[in-house]
Amino acid sequence: MKFLSFVGPTGASFGLVRGDAVVDLGLRTGGDLKAAIRDGRLAALARDHGGAPADFRLDEVTFLPVIPNPGKIICVGLNYLEHRREGNHAETAAAPALFVRFPQSQTGHGQPMVIPRESDAFDFEAEMAVVIGRAGRRIARADALAHVAGMSCYNDGSVRDWQLATNQWTPGKNFPATGAFGPWMVTPDELPLDRALRLQCRLNGQVMQDATTDLMMFPVADQIAHISTFVTLEPGDVIVTGTPGGVGFRRDPQVFMQHGDVVEIELEGVGILTNPVVKEPA
Repeated sequence: MKFLSFVGPTGASFGLVRGDAVVDLGLRTGGDLKAAIRDGRLAALARDHGGAPADFRLDEVTFLPVIPNPGKIICVGLNYLEHRREGNHAETAAAPALFVRFPQSQTGHGQPMVIPRESDAFDFEAEMAVVIGRAGRRIARADALAHVAGMSCYNDGSVRDWQLATNQWTPGKNFPATGAFGPWMVTPDELPLDRALRLQCRLNGQVMQDATTDLMMFPVADQIAHISTFVTLEPGDVIVTGTPGGVGFRRDPQVFMQHGDVVEIELEGVGILTNPVVKEPA
């Protein structure tokens, strides 16, 4: 099953993706995707409305971030060995490196990723995001994947000069519209979480990052178990699971996203998250 959040002719809603069409579930049932996840309604919504007439084509809606209103966005840094190596970081770690994003830093599929006026060092980061489906604290690793509602693509855009100005990464990860999330969420019944999935970033059609998710140092189950030790994970929370090697900051010469670029993140079994890049006016 594929679910998205969007803005259509009647306002913000969520829906079921069926080919190139959208069944508007918000119109039929009310609420939003986060509420549907919290209430455990995804399977019933797909069963009861999957055969309904389509309300819109995908090209008729404006995509929102998959979860526009997450309570928490927790991101994992330095989670692929090649990314650690390119930054001269230690090749082992006792625990995942974590930082947070705020919801206002996100944008949807097809919407601009914005280079802030304060920087010209805006970098791409291809990642897989997982959406929490069931609440839990101190979740055992063996039970962790059962707490996932689905997965999606994420571009954890990094304003590098602000990120690396100190050893705290929060500023460079939270400028508005720097993190792209979409186009939709795919549920585990359609795409099992324990599969190795190819993850790729393309900038203006050129492959910049190319890896598989089994190369994560801390797999999704480990991330959930670790994070839920110190905070209760709630339905609709998002974990952004880390980027592989090939980021622009570590290239020689460096490659940063520029006004007019198009960046794509493709996750096998999910789809392609595409965003134009624009420079914020001075």
